This record gives sequence, structure tokens and C-alpha cells, in this order.
Amino acid sequence: MPPTSAENQSQFLEFVQKYAFQLRSSATLPQSRQAWDEQRTQLRARLLASWGGFPQTPSPLKPRVVGQFQRDGYCVENVLLETRPGIQMTANIYLPDGDGPHPAMLCVHGHWPLAKHEPTVQKRCIGLARLGFVVLMVDAFGAGERGIQPELGEYHGEMVAGTLWPTGLALAGLQVYENMRAVDYLTSRTEVDAERIGVTGCSGGGNQTMYVGAIDERLKCVVPVCSVGTYQAYLGAACCMCEVTPSALTYTEESGVLGLVAPRALMLINATQDAFQFSVGEARKTFEQLQHIFRFYGRQEAARHVSIEADHGYNRAMREAMYGWVVRHLKGQGDGAPIEEGEMTTEAAETLRCFAGGKRPTTFVTVPRFAAAEARRLLQARPIPNHRQHWESDRLLMVSALPKSLGIRKNRLESSTISERRQNGDWSSFEVTSEPGVSLRVSRFSKGRKVGKLKLMLDFEASVPFEEAEVDEWRIVQADLRGTGALANSNDGVGRAVDHNSAEWSMWIGRPLLGQWVEDVRRILDAVEQEDGQLPEEIMVVGRSVAGIVALCAAALDVRITRCQMIGSLTSYISDIAYEKQRLGIMVPGILRDVGDIPHIASLVSPRPLLITGGVDGGGAVRTLQQLREDFAYASAAFGLDGAHKSLQIVAGPDS
Repeated sequence: MPPTSAENQSQFLEFVQKYAFQLRSSATLPQSRQAWDEQRTQLRARLLASWGGFPQTPSPLKPRVVGQFQRDGYCVENVLLETRPGIQMTANIYLPDGDGPHPAMLCVHGHWPLAKHEPTVQKRCIGLARLGFVVLMVDAFGAGERGIQPELGEYHGEMVAGTLWPTGLALAGLQVYENMRAVDYLTSRTEVDAERIGVTGCSGGGNQTMYVGAIDERLKCVVPVCSVGTYQAYLGAACCMCEVTPSALTYTEESGVLGLVAPRALMLINATQDAFQFSVGEARKTFEQLQHIFRFYGRQEAARHVSIEADHGYNRAMREAMYGWVVRHLKGQGDGAPIEEGEMTTEAAETLRCFAGGKRPTTFVTVPRFAAAEARRLLQARPIPNHRQHWESDRLLMVSALPKSLGIRKNRLESSTISERRQNGDWSSFEVTSEPGVSLRVSRFSKGRKVGKLKLMLDFEASVPFEEAEVDEWRIVQADLRGTGALANSNDGVGRAVDHNSAEWSMWIGRPLLGQWVEDVRRILDAVEQEDGQLPEEIMVVGRSVAGIVALCAAALDVRITRCQMIGSLTSYISDIAYEKQRLGIMVPGILRDVGDIPHIASLVSPRPLLITGGVDGGGAVRTLQQLREDFAYASAAFGLDGAHKSLQIVAGPDS
């Protein structure tokens, strides 16, 4: 029997969960300190690679105090820092009264609308300052005062952070690097004892805490709150793009990352009523493995797991548990038991703003602007080819890099499993197994006579309409690719990203959705060949809108496809605003860095015919014919150098 609707909606999630389980099923704990030392070196390197790396030489921070005020027992300065050239971080530093140097804490916020200005975030800063800590609270990139718009309350995930993926930089990695720069700033302050610095955060801030605590050994005490569970528990849940480390499940689990904190002090705090991925039970699995690592150093007492009867958040009981732990490990006082907080008054958001009244420079660098600048920098190394040798060199590089970038597997099934054949007039259909756990329904239309041409039509929103005249010349084939149409995962969308969750789950396992969709296209052709005994000489793949990128990549990689058409598709990954009317699944980590932009991929279809019918930019605006020609200048040059300039046709779409 074919899958029911409910089974269709759960198929992709079940596939990802099983795939992830197989990835980690053979993983074992290191059995010696030497084995762990080797593993931790490799793990650090792989984390940095997943995030896209850090600048080799830190740029000047250029700190600037833009406001300050005094309160009972402490004062606060509003500070601007430059974490990378031209990239401003907004921050508040709480300075306790009395002579220093003092221990210090870096505080990072989670997904609260007001970011560092949120009252619950302020409370831990005030509580720590009262205990004699210098406290630095920073706005994460894209949040608080650092959103696309200067107003507070903007979300930095989904298609905002999505603009980063093609460059190879992950928001998680950018946050780690920026938090390391925040530590640089703390160590530069004379009020701070550089040997006694810790970090804490909740939810997405707890995730930041885990990562920066793992990477930056200057942080002697690490306290992630309501954020630790297991990576595998993320599969089935929605999480922010800032929490995703691409391909992490191919080489580690959260216990490995947090193991990098050893032998420094580590406290995990979880809420009993939290979501499954942050649940006490999942965190306990991680903590048990952490204890194994801490034993190598004889420091079991430096790791503690605390569960608080509460829901998701950084409540008073959690803060008091954190106070006791950091006082013990950064001040050398007490036994780590909770310290009572006391009553406090928080500030109005405007008081803590670095840009008063939201009056921010018009040149302020947002996440998409940074991503676009990085993309343009990467593509400077890929100029339009002006001679044959240049083009052949580029082609060889891209042909090698594209399958790796898409996560295309080498061990494909030798033959398709075909079942559930049906016939209904001129329509016939069958089920094909694209890979274990992924079943596709393929439909074919023809008028009963043998037609020597095959046209595979792809559209994620609806079946691509076709004209009666087409059927006289072509056998029409249609199918929903995994995670789309009837196979779409239930509750998949977040904001502008309709495939948010399935795309993120795919990134965790190192297989971008775009690559999986390309494999589905190839398996559909395999199945048609298996059914008919052979494929026709003419095979055209047509993709409308987002599916046009799938059609293009399939044609670039599969020479059985003799021609390709993209209709109203994205023409470039570069966008200095958040993507609109696109899918997160086509945003492949590092594709601009490793392969090139969409026109570079288009060049790989040469000398076979390629038809570009209209197109849109990252913001969803329709491109004019002149803009389309400019967009595809690289592809035009490549087709020309192949002597196939007539094979590339660029026409304005009906909306142009």
C-alpha cells in the first residue's frame, strides 16, 4: 500500500532520524587521556571548519563608551566594539564598586525580543555585579540593536541567517568568534582579572555558551542554561539557525563539544518542563559522557548537572545556582551551593541602548549585508573566463567541487525498488525508493503511443502545467521530491522559510536538502529507465521557481539530461536583504566559496541547451531582461567558449 497522508508527512523526519542514528551508532568514548587528546584536537578543527573558520588576525576592537550611569553598588557603561572591520557589536559592561581587578562574566542572551535589554537578562548581570563580578552583556549579531532595522525585537534566524550559508559562514560560528572578541575586550580592561573569566547564557545564549566555552580556554567557568541536550534530539524540533553547526552529527555529539571544556569548571542547568531537545533526560545522557572525560583529568567535581522545576528560561532559582558555582570557581569562595539573589530593579531598554532612540548609522552592517559583502569577496576570485584554458580550469574545479558541496553520496543504489504501479487513462504512476526510507510517487502522462522524448517537470508549490502540444512531443513526468508537496514534513515552516526544519535537520547530518533533491531527480530517471528498458535520447528537466535550482544542479551533474529550463528562479545567492519567496533547502553551506554562484553552476550545463525563463533576486524582485543577461554573464562566456553560445537562451518571464 502507498503511504498514507500522515505517513507521508513523517517520512522525511523518520529518514533523517535513522540516518543520524547510523552516523553515531559506531561512536565510542575515548578510553584514555591520550586518545581523548587526539580526539579533542580533531574535534576543534572540525568545529571551526563547520563554522567556516575565524579570521587569522583579530582586527582592532576600537571600543567606544557612548553612555554610562551609576547604580547602587555598580555602574554601567554602554559600549560599542568592532568585532571585525566595520562590524559593530552593541554591549553593556557592569562594573562593581571597589578596587579590582575583579573576576568577570560574559553574559549572552537567548531568543528574547529585547536581547540584552530584556529584564530577565539584566537580572543576572545585576546579580553578578553585586557579587563583585565585572559583567559584559552583548547583543548577538542580528539581534537587539543589531537587527536589519534599528527597532528592538527582530529575529536573526530563518532567512536572515540563511543569507550566510552559501558563503560557508554559519551564524553559530560568527557568534563564537564575536564572543571571543568580547573576551578580548574584558581582558583589556584594567578592572578585570584575565585569569578569572566565565560565561553563561540561556536557550540560544546557552548554545553560544557551550560553543565559546569549548573553544576559548580563557573562560574558566562555563554555565549553559536550558540549552544542553543532544544533537539527535534536535531532529524533530525547530531550532534557531544560530544553533546549527553544519555536519556536526557526522563527527560528534554535544558531549564531545562540551568535553572540550574539561578540565575547566562546567555546570549544566536544565528545566524539568522544557522542550525535548533541552530536556533533563537528554542532558543527562550528555552529562554521563562528560563525566567520563572529566575523569581523565581527575576533575569530576568540576562538572555538575542541575535540574530546576521550571519551564524554559533563566529564572531566579537558576540564577542563584549559577551564582554559587561561579563564586566557587572564579572567586574561590563557598562550596558551590546556590547564593540568594535579593530584590533588584531593572532598567528601561532605552537606558541601555548604544544607539539612543534607535538612531543608527545608515551604513550599519546587518547580517545580510555582511553575508553579501563576504559573497562578493569570494567571487572576486572567480572572474568571467576570457579564454578557453581559463574556462576549462574553472570547469574542472566546479565539476569536482559541486557533488561534495551538495553532499552527493557515492554509494547510490544499483537499482531502484519500484512498486505500486497504477494506470488511470493517459496517466500512469509508480512508487520508487530513492534511498532507504525515502519513497517517491512518480507520475507519467502520455497518449498511449511511444514518445521519444521525456520531460521531467518540477515545482514545489503545485504540479507544473503543460500544454496539449507538449504531450504530442514529450512524455511528461512529475513527482514530489522528498520533503515537498504531499511528502512535506508537517509543521515545517518558520517565518519566511517554509522548509525551515527539514533544511536544518539535513544540515546537521551533512546532506543539504538541495543535494538530496538532486539525488531524487537522478533516481527518478533511473526508475524510468528500469521501467522502460532504456531512456530516450532527449531528456529535459524543467524547474519552476525554487525547483529551478534543483533542475539546474541535476543537469550540471547528470549528462543524461540533455536540456534544462529554469522558470522564475533565483539568479544569485548574493542578497543584502533577507531572502524572500525562497526555500532554505537551496542554501548550501559554502557553495559560493567551493563552487560558485548560480550562474557558475549554469555554466556546467554547456554545451547542452539551457533556457533561463525570467528570474528573481534574493528579495523576490523580478529581474528585467537586461539584469538577467548581466546576472548570467559568466555562463554566457562559458557557453561562448564552448562554441555553444546559441544553446544558452535568456528570456524575460511573463512577470517581467
